[in-house]
Amino acid sequence: MDEPHNEESRVDELPGQSTMGHNFDGSVEFTTPMPRWWLWTFYATIVWGIGYTIAYPAWPLISGATEGLLGYSTRAEVVEQIAEHEAANAELVTQLLEVDLASFDPQSDLHRYAAARGASVFRAQCSQCHGSGAAGGLGYPNLLDNDWLWGGSLDQIAYTVRHGIRNETDPDALWSQMPAFGEILEPADIEVLVDFLPTLPVEPGDDSPGAVLYADNCAACHGDAGLGDRDQGAPNLTDAIWLYGGDRDSLIETITYSRFGVMPAWGQRLDEEDVRAVATYVHSLGGGE
Repeated sequence: MDEPHNEESRVDELPGQSTMGHNFDGSVEFTTPMPRWWLWTFYATIVWGIGYTIAYPAWPLISGATEGLLGYSTRAEVVEQIAEHEAANAELVTQLLEVDLASFDPQSDLHRYAAARGASVFRAQCSQCHGSGAAGGLGYPNLLDNDWLWGGSLDQIAYTVRHGIRNETDPDALWSQMPAFGEILEPADIEVLVDFLPTLPVEPGDDSPGAVLYADNCAACHGDAGLGDRDQGAPNLTDAIWLYGGDRDSLIETITYSRFGVMPAWGQRLDEEDVRAVATYVHSLGGGE
C-alpha cells in the first residue's frame, strides 16, 4: 500500500486503502495505481496513433494535409468507384442519349434506369425549389399535377429542364412576361377584374365591367374562355391551380405588379443524359402528359 501523500490523507474504513486526501462532496480518490494491463493498452494506442498519422493523411496544413507514407486518398477511392459505376452503365447511358423520348417505353429497363438516375438528380438539383416530393410551393410549380405551362410531354419537360425559363443565360429559354397592370389600370379596375375571374369563361354578349376589362387586357394571352395558352406560357385561369395564390389579395398583387419567376438552364450545368433522366423521373411522377 502506498504511503499517504499529505497530512489530510487517511485510510478509508471500508476498502482499507489510503486516499489522496481530496474530498469532493463526500467522494474521495484512492492512491491505488492503475492496472498494468490498462496502462500498456493505453501506451499501445498512443503508438498506434502515431503510426497512423505517419502512414495515412492526417495533419492539416495551410493548403492541404500530410499525404502519409501509404498515399491513401478517400477522394481517389470515390473517383475510382464513380468510374466503375459509369463504365458499368455506359451502354445504358448511350441508349438514353439515343432514345426517342416521345416513344419512350415506360416498361423498359432503360426507362427504369433513367427514372432512378433522374430521381438522384432531382434530389440534388431540383428539390430545393420544387420540394422533396415535387409538390412545389408558393412560386414554384407543383410537378405532380397536370397543369403544365409550355407542355408536359416528356420531350417538352426535357426542353424546359435543358433551357430553363426566363433566364438570361440561355437564348433558347422559355419566355413569357405578364405586364404589371398597376401601371395600366386603376386599382379599382383591377379589383373589378379580380372579382370577375371566378365567373370565367366570358359569356357571349356579356358587357359587364369585368368582362370588358378581361376582354381588353387578358383575353389575348389567356384566351376568351380563360383556359390559357401553353405555347406562350399563359396559365389556365379557370382551374384551382394558382402559382402565387388564388385568394383575392394575392390575385390583386399578381395583376398589379406581375410575376417573373426564373428557372436556370440546367443544360448548362448537367450532362444531356442527366437532363433526359430527370425529365423521365418528373414525367413518371404522374403529372406528365
